[in-house]
Amino acid sequence: MGKRRFFPCDWNISLIAVPWIASRLLRAVAATLRRADIGREHVDACLAKGERCIVAFWHGRLLMMPFVYPGRPATLLISQHRDGEYLTRVAQWLEFNVVRGSATRGGVLAFKQLIQALRDGRHVVITPDGPKGPRHRVKSGVIDLARLTGMPILPVAFGAWPRTILRSWDQFLIPHPFARGVYVWGEPLYVPADADKVAVEKFQTFLADRLDALMMEADAVAATRRR
Repeated sequence: MGKRRFFPCDWNISLIAVPWIASRLLRAVAATLRRADIGREHVDACLAKGERCIVAFWHGRLLMMPFVYPGRPATLLISQHRDGEYLTRVAQWLEFNVVRGSATRGGVLAFKQLIQALRDGRHVVITPDGPKGPRHRVKSGVIDLARLTGMPILPVAFGAWPRTILRSWDQFLIPHPFARGVYVWGEPLYVPADADKVAVEKFQTFLADRLDALMMEADAVAATRRR
């Protein structure tokens, strides 16, 4: 038999079925986690003041983040890469709004849509080192978004034990079913409207350091509570 040819209908079928299955699997894994939340008071305080939040976390800790604060309307930034279409549909099955774009493609329009989402009362979710890295390097977009809207950046990290770390650029974390899952929130970060380029770069470094510290804390707590 010859090699099977790939037809457009195969792509369409997979684009429907795979995201639906993936969303169900993610919900199932999340339901089994022995969950702990640290620093939840930081996000609660922002919400009590009526603020919309720019939730930021490293790309490698993305998988369980749809469940970090369930029930709150949020808009997620996803790249326009072909794989991003799968992620978009998974996010939609998980009840997120999606804005498509990145620093290299569709970024200007995506940025405007994120501003509008915040003005419309939705929270915004960003991986500041995505979609392709460099790993754990904060790009300026998330800082500029906070500067222009006055909304706080809320850093958060996720850790799990037992887990699998993929050999991908972002060292993507996959928790095992029934793992200890730990979410750690940091204090909100406000960027002044008059912050210049030098100040923005300092905020980029500060946010990266904060996210690294939260990730290490989440990993440590998950590992020490593994039994």
